[in-house]
Amino acid sequence: MTLPTRTLGTSGLEITTVGFGAWAAGGGGWAFSWGPQDDEASLAAMRHAIELGVNWIDTAAVYGLGHSEEVVGRLLRDFPEGDRPFVFTKCGLAWDPADRMAIARQVLRPESIRAECEASLRRLGVDRIDLYQFHWPDDEGTPVEDSWAMMLRLIEEGKVRSSGVSNFDVELLDRCEALSHVDSLQPPFSLIHREVAAEEIPWCNTHSTGVICYSPMQAGLLTDGFTAERVENLAPDDWRRRSADFHPPLLGRNLALRDALRPIAGRHGTTTAAVAAAWTLAWPGVSGAIVGARSATQVDGWVAAGGLGLTHEDLDEMAAAIAESGAGSGPAHP
Repeated sequence: MTLPTRTLGTSGLEITTVGFGAWAAGGGGWAFSWGPQDDEASLAAMRHAIELGVNWIDTAAVYGLGHSEEVVGRLLRDFPEGDRPFVFTKCGLAWDPADRMAIARQVLRPESIRAECEASLRRLGVDRIDLYQFHWPDDEGTPVEDSWAMMLRLIEEGKVRSSGVSNFDVELLDRCEALSHVDSLQPPFSLIHREVAAEEIPWCNTHSTGVICYSPMQAGLLTDGFTAERVENLAPDDWRRRSADFHPPLLGRNLALRDALRPIAGRHGTTTAAVAAAWTLAWPGVSGAIVGARSATQVDGWVAAGGLGLTHEDLDEMAAAIAESGAGSGPAHP
């Protein structure tokens, strides 16, 4: 399979329109886990995605408190350096090793960023991170200018190729951009959570900053097989149990929106998951969608999104379905 590519902003990175999200590869037993996950299944899913043409993996230090990066590092050892996928990771969430279920603190002190970068390089087994991102804004008083200055030093030292941020608003993007160009933004973006289409994505489009959106299938809600009953069977440590999106009244609205995607998927001979992810790619300024999988079979369910061209009629129908279902908030049409 040949997947189309887009340039990630001005970074020079040509990325496939869908990338593999390694959040679930962190396994269970931490605050935002997806429940237990077998490492071999994670590796098989990543290998399958790469075989199908996906050329980048997105992970983070906090996923599994370092474990996801270790699993990705195992994968990378199977590839010659010139053939391996791009690896994107994130810093800025400091966890307590003595309490794995505690919520990580949002810390972007310069010295912490450097220490996290060195630790990620070791776990991944690489000399340079292709895209390094701040995971969340700092909540301990560190000026973002000081944090961004450290990111620039890591680039100068050759430890990082491109720099990005995740979950930043326009005000923080402006402050970083004033120092040096922001290569990418990673925001939450789906048919359900559309808020960033109002300001952040247009800002990125105007400033030639790439966008790689996460949770385009809204953590599984916009896939064919998800049901209200399945929520009851989620693992006890699955973070989705705590999310309002997975409980009434929002759950019913979200699944109604998912059901409305089925005729569109049928016309294209694909899945609702692929349609949902393709919708995010239809927005001007979006470079790619991060899509997770816990098995190779799940990859098959969404990889077609990378080359799926939704028509104007499809997009109109989806906007009408958003209005009728009452799901989520934010702009409904690219």
